[in-house]
Amino acid sequence: MNLVGHVLGRIASAVLLAVVAAFFALPMLWLASAPFDAHPSITVSLPEFTLDNFRAILDNPYALGSIGNSIIQAGGAAALVVVLAALAAYALSRVRVPGRDALLYVLLLMSSVVTGTAAMVPIFELASRLDLVDTHLGVVLTVSGGLLPAAIFILKDFMDATPTSYEESARVFGASPLQILRHIVVPTVRPGLATIAVWAVANVWGGFLLQYILLRDPGKSPGSVVLYTLYTEGGQPDLSLISTFSLLYSLPVVLMYLFVSSRYGFRFHGGIKR
Repeated sequence: MNLVGHVLGRIASAVLLAVVAAFFALPMLWLASAPFDAHPSITVSLPEFTLDNFRAILDNPYALGSIGNSIIQAGGAAALVVVLAALAAYALSRVRVPGRDALLYVLLLMSSVVTGTAAMVPIFELASRLDLVDTHLGVVLTVSGGLLPAAIFILKDFMDATPTSYEESARVFGASPLQILRHIVVPTVRPGLATIAVWAVANVWGGFLLQYILLRDPGKSPGSVVLYTLYTEGGQPDLSLISTFSLLYSLPVVLMYLFVSSRYGFRFHGGIKR
């Protein structure tokens, strides 16, 4: 009986895993097949092969440019977040500041409670006063401010896990704090920096509300906003254009993830054990 129960349990687990895998795989299968289907629908079926959907996207005056805008905004935000978070996390890790841990938790809590939606009016007012509306810089600064608390919180764990003996040896030979950070700390916490960079790019890449409100020129809109405009004249979503653009729009992030994962890997702990 125990053997039968064990076999039945294994079968049930396999069936459950298969159902969960199918639940996540079917949308990906639709995304991979619908752009090549002459008449795509919301169901998965054998496509009637065509490349007309890609020609239609190329004819859209904003489609390809919006992907370039997304790269500028996501890349700029990721670079700013990685640099500022690394400096802040290193300082918080090495300097004993009273209430340091409480400060980190408060920053993380406030960044979760006061979301971009709740702060949209003051954010837009501030961007308007600084002449940052309808600029890539305004989007980069705004989204970076929202991502920094969590990035600092994550990177501090990497900084805490790196031994200080290397830094002390470098100080003996006259290295400055910035030289220590650049040549010793950064190579050690490289997996953490890569994780934060990909996380920041993914957040900005899929962002919509901030970009939609801060950018008025369609030529500066990212792909997430242009995707919202791919509707027919009757107001119905154009599945052929939406699926094709979604496939093209997802490729840069997927390629970036594969490159960073193969080169650095993703680990939520420091690179060297004490």
